[in-house]
Amino acid sequence: MPEEKQRAQSPEDVEARRAARRASQQRRRRNSVFQYIAVLFMAAFVLLLYTFMMERRQSQQQIDDLKQSASTVQTLQGLMSSNDQLKAQVSELETQLRDLQGQLAAAKEEQGLLQAQIQDEEKTTAAMLWFWELNDAYVRGRLNQCRELIDGLEEAKLQGCLPKENTTGTDHLSPADRYEEIRSRVIK
Repeated sequence: MPEEKQRAQSPEDVEARRAARRASQQRRRRNSVFQYIAVLFMAAFVLLLYTFMMERRQSQQQIDDLKQSASTVQTLQGLMSSNDQLKAQVSELETQLRDLQGQLAAAKEEQGLLQAQIQDEEKTTAAMLWFWELNDAYVRGRLNQCRELIDGLEEAKLQGCLPKENTTGTDHLSPADRYEEIRSRVIK
């Protein structure tokens, strides 16, 4: 049988077989190149997909950061607005405080004037009581009592508190002038 195989193989058959083998090898090579290219395209596609996903994730993170920044800016604007309102309130309250302090100072000054007036009126009242006793003692001719009353009035330093005008509407002397008249007649 090997002989039959050898005989059956003519150089043309061998050549045809070789050509078929070469074509088959070329097909296999082409197929393997196509498979290699397909694997490379697949790998490139997977890398592109991975890159796209990473970019999308990074973009989403940047968007979230921008939203947070925008929220922070709005919060800051709100705080700045609130701060401006508080500054305006502080300014208004400071103005009110100055006004109230001015009113308080005016009230204290008025109170001081009223107290001084009350003290003057009390001194005038006390001086007038001494004066009426002195005038009564002088009219009754009690000169010793007049001297004692004059000394007491001068010790209390109330002689200057006697009114210097006559408010009765008559031709009589004012209490201060009458006191001087009595004093000059009693103390010589």
